[in-house]
Amino acid sequence: MYDCIIIGAGPGGGSAAYHLAKRGRSVLLLEKASLPRYKPCGGGVAPQVAEWFDFDFSPAISLKVNSIRYTWNMDDPVEVNLDPMQSIWMVRRDVFDHFLVQQAQRQGAELCDNTEVTGIEWQSDRWQVNTPNGPVTGRYLVAADGARGSMAKWLGFENRKRHLAGALEIEADAQVNPREPVHFEFGMVKNGYIWNFPKADGYSIGVGTFRGGERQDFKAIVAEYSKLFDVDLNQARQFGHPLTVWDGNQDLHTQNAVLVGEAACVVDPMTAEGIRPSMFTGVKAAEAIDAALGGVTDALATYTQTIQEEWGSEMLWAQRLAAAFYRFPGIGYKLGIKRPSASKKMIQIASGKLRYQDVADRALKKLSGGLL
Repeated sequence: MYDCIIIGAGPGGGSAAYHLAKRGRSVLLLEKASLPRYKPCGGGVAPQVAEWFDFDFSPAISLKVNSIRYTWNMDDPVEVNLDPMQSIWMVRRDVFDHFLVQQAQRQGAELCDNTEVTGIEWQSDRWQVNTPNGPVTGRYLVAADGARGSMAKWLGFENRKRHLAGALEIEADAQVNPREPVHFEFGMVKNGYIWNFPKADGYSIGVGTFRGGERQDFKAIVAEYSKLFDVDLNQARQFGHPLTVWDGNQDLHTQNAVLVGEAACVVDPMTAEGIRPSMFTGVKAAEAIDAALGGVTDALATYTQTIQEEWGSEMLWAQRLAAAFYRFPGIGYKLGIKRPSASKKMIQIASGKLRYQDVADRALKKLSGGLL
């Protein structure tokens, strides 16, 4: 019997596995795909995550980007240079996720990939996790199986607070200038944006809407935008995927189990950032389960409280800002993005150096003034 079984080897599950194993706990990490595996994702990571670990992430970083370029309808560009300490990591999720799992394995975590969980059962004082290879048991569970996973439902989280959003991503091989900026386009899609996140060997171009609304032809939008980079949509690999965007605080714990990552619905409603919050929940889940194994009776409840206070309070402001910005994106672009100071503040927020609540109130007043 393991101290903890973690279902899902993404950033949340890998982070939890690393920190639990480092604390000397017996950990089994189950992943339905064979690692390394492709994961549709822009792959932008704030370097702040390095502060939560004691190893070098360099082998897992494809490119470090030092500038951001914004456009409105592929025109009216704004380019912002970043402080070198705020360089955005561009990662391939197959490499990044596997690298994090390998660090957990070095600490003693066991990995069973290509192993799908078919069901779970609570048995008096432990969880039985059923797989095609037979059952395994653990005192605690971490559900880190993403937006499409079944673990939250099986654990009794029937009506999670979340906004289901969608994205279409293409992967295109290309020779990329090492000084290529991250690209964001705001005028061609409603309630979201288009992005191009460069990697050392190509582009990850995608479009997403984060607040719902009318149906849009994502393929046509991405095909038109991709021409800016001499990318033919028909020659690129295409992937659609859901996003579970934060839509309010909620319990993330139940009987000897917690939700992390997209299973916990922690995607930023303003930027759709998912990797950093997933890793944050994984780190905090490991702390809570370690405390619970040590006899702290309310440790899992404390995990929920921590995520609500340290992430949920921020997402409330992000949600308010997103509601205003995406409703009137032209005004938001003119009054916000075109101001270099505003763009730098958003980077500071994404890197954990600034909070939404520090800037959102003033930003909302500017947007309101623009409408008037």
